[in-house]
Amino acid sequence: MNSSIFRFLAITCITISTMFEGSLVFGQDDWSRWRGPNGNGIAEASQKPPIKWGDQENVVWKVKTPGRGHASPIVLGNQIFLATADEAKKTQSVYCVDRKSGEIKWETMINEGEIPARIHPNNTYASQSVATNGKQIFVVFENRKSCYLTALDLEGKKLWEQKVGDYFSKYSFGFGTSPIVHADKVIVTNQNDKDSAMVAFNTADGSVAWRTDFPKTTSYSPPVVAKVGGKLQLLLSGQKSVASYNPDDGTKNWETAASWEVTCGTMVWDEESVYASGGYPTAQTVAVNGDGSGTMLWENNQRSYEQSMLLHEGYLYIFTEAGVVACYQAKDGTQMWKERFSGSKVGQSASPVFANGHIYITAENGETLVLKATSEKMMEVARNRLGDEAFASLAICGNQIFARYATYEGEGKKDRQEWLICIGEK
Repeated sequence: MNSSIFRFLAITCITISTMFEGSLVFGQDDWSRWRGPNGNGIAEASQKPPIKWGDQENVVWKVKTPGRGHASPIVLGNQIFLATADEAKKTQSVYCVDRKSGEIKWETMINEGEIPARIHPNNTYASQSVATNGKQIFVVFENRKSCYLTALDLEGKKLWEQKVGDYFSKYSFGFGTSPIVHADKVIVTNQNDKDSAMVAFNTADGSVAWRTDFPKTTSYSPPVVAKVGGKLQLLLSGQKSVASYNPDDGTKNWETAASWEVTCGTMVWDEESVYASGGYPTAQTVAVNGDGSGTMLWENNQRSYEQSMLLHEGYLYIFTEAGVVACYQAKDGTQMWKERFSGSKVGQSASPVFANGHIYITAENGETLVLKATSEKMMEVARNRLGDEAFASLAICGNQIFARYATYEGEGKKDRQEWLICIGEK
């Protein structure tokens, strides 16, 4: 076949596939959003990142980074994007790191002077990851008592900014929901006690594409678009329910009641079912049929509250802030095993990531546990420690791991310094 014709057909097939699925095409070297390529914490099948590392072992580079934030790294080609904040200067920013060298290429300040007066001590003013459509990057910040979405180009130039809505929560814990990109829209949830809604904005100019109002109660889970029951569904938990929406117009497909009011993690799914866990005031994990009936398939009293769960080859892995991991059979909720992976005084806030048969779990003390993904028992492969503190989830692409962590330095270890590290076999 003529090479030019072959290239035309290949591009046409990709375009049609993209339009049909409502998703965007990225390569195996990209980690374009919160929870990675498909929004479920699973790296591309080709990825073979290291399972062991340290301050010197398997380190491609590491660099001191500005401010403080728990946002996960987002990778696009040779660029890495992170949200950060400087509490002393009362600023919120996005910066870009060169993937090959670790050099900080640019930093764009988004807000200055009106950060929230009070947030949870384990939260930051930049805990939400950015998202990209390959041409723009999108970041959400709570500022000026409201939630704002800002679009930048890949060089850090501000393109537009839109107010998502007012933000007020009785919990005073701060904001933390990452935006997601679907086709030509960027979607933000803003569930709070004053102006509660999910809003989709057109990526080109920031105009509102659709808005779905919610009850005036606070929850923190980011949405995700997934193919379940043969169709694309926008999945969201929180506010005493598990719900599915049409990602193109925001209309509700179905809703199932749950016992918790507050969730923080992003839902996971398989071809037929969806899974959610919370939270507050009660602990509950649920499996719901995704065929539109909203039928609850099973539930238990376990919770993966701050963290998202992980679903792999028919098994659901649940993680707790107390350092416990459990494995359940996804189809019926049968517990396969349950073990503690960190000390009782070591919390865990980051969400797990799967790559090449292994689950990577990062604890708040900077230690990452690598487990073999198996239903037989908890099989520890390695433990790797970086610095003194870690809340951000890992990004895995291009056979490399990108991790954000912090050290405490100086007299009495009072000076906090954040780092970004690239881990890979040399």
